[in-house]
Amino acid sequence: MRRDSTTLTPESDIAAFRSAMGCFPTGVALLSRGSGAAASVVTVNSLTSVSLDPLLLLVCLKSDSRMVRRVSEAGSFAVNVLDETQRDLSALFARPDRPSGEPAMRLLDAVEGVTGNAVLPSAAAFFECRLHAEYAGGDHMVFLGRVVALHRSTPDRRPLLFHHGRYAALA
Repeated sequence: MRRDSTTLTPESDIAAFRSAMGCFPTGVALLSRGSGAAASVVTVNSLTSVSLDPLLLLVCLKSDSRMVRRVSEAGSFAVNVLDETQRDLSALFARPDRPSGEPAMRLLDAVEGVTGNAVLPSAAAFFECRLHAEYAGGDHMVFLGRVVALHRSTPDRRPLLFHHGRYAALA
């Protein structure tokens, strides 16, 4: 293996790590906890399928996020996969002053799902989960959710992507 500054970086080089991870495109989703006046919603792009038996998915949230305590205490959450027409929702719910409660429900045209969490019928897909396990992972909490309900829209929906630090689209 060739060793130069482009292949090896110090462990503490956060900027290099973020830049290299930016080479991996991700989808964008909204994680929700609660509905109605108790709705909390945040943008995430760390969503991964983990298991088919049982159906498990993984999401990560910054440890100091308000949502961590809410998900942990309630034991459930929903993940709403956004399509490329929902970029404005992604940006809005990534902000620290994002809406919550009834205003969030109205903005999203969300409804209460079977787990009591907000789901977006307009999303490309949504997954309702019961908390299966949670783990500390550095400055993030890793949540494994057992999927108890899901919905998929039509297959022609194009996903909202994030790549190299900005939104992207399929060619």
